[in-house]
Amino acid sequence: MKSKTSITLSEDVLDAVDRSVRGESRSAFIERVLRSYFHRRARGELHAQDLERLDREAAWLNLEAEDVLDYQGWPDE
Repeated sequence: MKSKTSITLSEDVLDAVDRSVRGESRSAFIERVLRSYFHRRARGELHAQDLERLDREAAWLNLEAEDVLDYQGWPDE
């Protein structure tokens, strides 16, 4: 479902939108750009959560990696 809304944009921003629409409506262009922004933002939030999880478990992961390398007979540095 689509909802009609009204937004106010600076002239330079609207000019940039008009130069970029290339065959689609302003509304379709703005919706596509916003969807892309929200998708990247959500992906960034997931990346940040993954990084937090890795940081929390880094010491344990490093110990596990050392154990594997020891088992495989890798020389110590």
